[in-house]
Amino acid sequence: MKLNPVLAALLLSTAVFSAAAQSAPSGTTLPAAATCPTGLPEGARCLNGRDYLGAWYWIAVPKDWKPETGVLVVHAHGGPALGEPTLARATADLQRWNVMLRAGHAWAGSSFRQGGVEVLAAGEDTERLRQLTVAAIGQPRRTLLHGQSWGAGVAARMAERYVTPDIDPRRTTPGALPYDAVLLTSGVLAGGTRAYDVRIDLRVLYQALCSNHPKPDETAYPLWMGLPPEAKLSRVELAERVDACLGVQRKPAERSAAQQQRLNTLTRVVKLPEQEILPHLNWATWHFQDIAMRKLKGRNPFGNEGVQYAGAPDDTALNRDVLRYRADPAALAELARDTDPTGRLLLPTLTLHGIDDMTAFVEMESYFRDNVTESGAADRLVQVYTADHEHSYSSDAQYVSAVGALLDWVDKGNKPDAAGLAQRCKALPSQWQPASGCRIRVDYQPASLDSRVPARRRAETATPGVKRP
Repeated sequence: MKLNPVLAALLLSTAVFSAAAQSAPSGTTLPAAATCPTGLPEGARCLNGRDYLGAWYWIAVPKDWKPETGVLVVHAHGGPALGEPTLARATADLQRWNVMLRAGHAWAGSSFRQGGVEVLAAGEDTERLRQLTVAAIGQPRRTLLHGQSWGAGVAARMAERYVTPDIDPRRTTPGALPYDAVLLTSGVLAGGTRAYDVRIDLRVLYQALCSNHPKPDETAYPLWMGLPPEAKLSRVELAERVDACLGVQRKPAERSAAQQQRLNTLTRVVKLPEQEILPHLNWATWHFQDIAMRKLKGRNPFGNEGVQYAGAPDDTALNRDVLRYRADPAALAELARDTDPTGRLLLPTLTLHGIDDMTAFVEMESYFRDNVTESGAADRLVQVYTADHEHSYSSDAQYVSAVGALLDWVDKGNKPDAAGLAQRCKALPSQWQPASGCRIRVDYQPASLDSRVPARRRAETATPGVKRP
């Protein structure tokens, strides 16, 4: 008897899920079939759910994908988001990175179980989702770990930890490795102890110039805490204060001379374009509050001791007037243990970074490279730079060529380089728009991070494996 195709597919799916359930993480309910979000390729199959620790997730499989020949891309998202996790967060990630499905790869992404700066926990959530995905769709031929922005730091820390084969008491031989290779895009790869330096600088310089965050009639507080726990300041109100001082929401002709002068001073000293001042100031407010007040229980990991600011009409006066803070060594060490990649790469790793990225400076790549080199893992790192300023997404062509190059590195031992990746990108079919999407700059190398963000005196954290300047 010939089965109806729809019934046959249902029976096959049920059999796969039943067998896979035996290897699901303890305490976890297998994901439920769900209607795919808009924007995914036709024929894709989607599943979602919430794991037992509270992380929401999506799993998406393209049409005709088979585990024995297929690739799974496990995604660690950027941010981090603050507040409670939501399925909407994972939905937005799936829609943004639907290029992976269009390229024929399965995809899985977690909201993480909590908001805020928790790198190792986010890595645990991502690895737990990988196990759940394998249980639901089968063990793929290859698994790539993709970290974007702050999620690149999550993925870098994961790649140091999750490198042993899966173990199942029902098996007599080791399982597959969790991940075969790592892709880090637009990465915040200098760790929390360095990535936030520009934001403490921005916060103290802004206050020296504007004196309205906090205002003189508001209760004073150390700026490293972002905001006091009881503060009710909204993002709209902060935007209004910034505009009142700098005129950033107005055309240049509509700014006062004083506003333009303050804006010019701030952009020159912190080396940020004017449109990036408010976003970074938001991070220096609510992310600082999350790190200092929630994560570190009121201790300060941010400092600007020894920084000599330059670019103002009167640098001497600016350096005299700016507030100075000393990081608590214990708080700095705790932040480093959670957020700082050690550079001990154990898997083939490719980074892709826009040269003019103003959210995660490209100079962070030089810091990461130095850590990797000092750890003796330089042969497992390839860094590629593109003529992009957009932080959140580069181009379909560049992502597709990067994934292809990583798979060739794993499968054939062909370690890529920037020139080869550029050629690969330009040779892609027209559906990926290589003519406009391939913007790799073969000869570019970033300067040191200290050339972008001033050096400062730091307390020694004595964190094993974490580089200290």
